[in-house]
Amino acid sequence: MPIPQGYHTVTPWIITPDSRKAMAFAAQAFDAEEIAVVAMPDGSVGHAEMRIGDSVVMFFDSRPEWQDSPAYLRLYVEDSDATFKKALEAGATAVTEMTELFFGDKVGRVRDPFGNVWWIQERLEELDEAEAMRRMTMPRYAAAMDYVTSAKIMPTR
Repeated sequence: MPIPQGYHTVTPWIITPDSRKAMAFAAQAFDAEEIAVVAMPDGSVGHAEMRIGDSVVMFFDSRPEWQDSPAYLRLYVEDSDATFKKALEAGATAVTEMTELFFGDKVGRVRDPFGNVWWIQERLEELDEAEAMRRMTMPRYAAAMDYVTSAKIMPTR
């Protein structure tokens, strides 16, 4: 078995100054469930894993040889509006409001208190390529794409 049970081909990492707080955010905002935490002798998080939906996300405390590296994560959910609201209540800030896009998804982005950006998405309808391309040129969807693509994903430092 090349891939352990319960994992997928790609597992994202979040390296942050305080993994325990980042994990608490993920639990509150996205119903993430802790799988494991390995503490270092100094109490920092050397390795942690949480399950969000059917995926595993790993957390690590930053250290001099591992600098913070904001993650960009797409999270498909059943109720994007409720999840977006829940993330804001947990301390995230809106990057883009929930927006219906030409390819059949509703998308909103939040930045968590640790600089990670979460794409909160919900598939509204399955479209064939011809219908998606037709919608792409419609003013409503063109304006929506302009809005989401013009957003600053990360603040200027």
